[in-house]
Amino acid sequence: MPYIIACTIAALLILIYIFCYYQNNTLDVSEYEIKTPKIKGEIKIAVVSDLHSKPFYKMLKKVRDIKPDIIAVTGDYINDKCKNEQKMLLLAQELANTAPVYYITGNHERRLGNFDDIMRRLEKAGFRVLLNKTALCRVKSQEIAFLGLDENQADFEDYKARKRGTFKYKDMSPYFAELAGHSCFKIVLSHYPENFCLVKENNYCQYDFDVQLSGHAHGGQFILPFIGPIFSPGQGFLPKYARGAFGNPPRLIVSRGLGNSEFPLRLFNHPELVVLKLTGEKEHPSSVQ
Repeated sequence: MPYIIACTIAALLILIYIFCYYQNNTLDVSEYEIKTPKIKGEIKIAVVSDLHSKPFYKMLKKVRDIKPDIIAVTGDYINDKCKNEQKMLLLAQELANTAPVYYITGNHERRLGNFDDIMRRLEKAGFRVLLNKTALCRVKSQEIAFLGLDENQADFEDYKARKRGTFKYKDMSPYFAELAGHSCFKIVLSHYPENFCLVKENNYCQYDFDVQLSGHAHGGQFILPFIGPIFSPGQGFLPKYARGAFGNPPRLIVSRGLGNSEFPLRLFNHPELVVLKLTGEKEHPSSVQ
């Protein structure tokens, strides 16, 4: 009898391990399309978010298969312990060899003691590091403007202040004013999806741009049937902006991300690679699909 019990427990543990591995390593690809007169033909953007120092080579292979024109990395590429630093720098080179990469920081990078050095090394690897900066990307004989925001909401005291409702969000209006000077398609890279419309002041949806790409929420970590995403830092329980597309226009697209941070398990919430297709057709109110 003890032998049977031990074998049963061992079998259950193996099944649990396989289930957890599947939940954390099965890659989903989610496609969104925006039809706009600002684009001629089609431009494809791969959105890589929240790797948290996970050298996810399955993601790299999928990106190569997709053959994007641009790659956007929306923060928490490296975690705050700088785990797998060399592997992540090599992965950065591989991504940059695939397509132009526009990168912003998340809360984890901002807690790095060697932040400036890591930024320099990512730039050397081929990332265009955007810290409150606008950059023009010329692709297929046309331009797209990227505004990369460095909100620096990384301190743990910031989380407490947001929970109390006393956190003061930064005024990003000067950077949006610079972005508004461009007439081409405009993309905002912001790690924090809640900054799009949930904050009472200094929210981003009031400004002139086309789409915001974000991560951070990890899809709510757990996604339960009939309930949806469970929790996100900055939004709390049952977060609104944890995954999917919102707004019209401007629009918000939130990636569920690819890795984990402090909490090691995703549940019914596979890692997600987002692909955004910009197509040069007349824009309609239902143009986010």
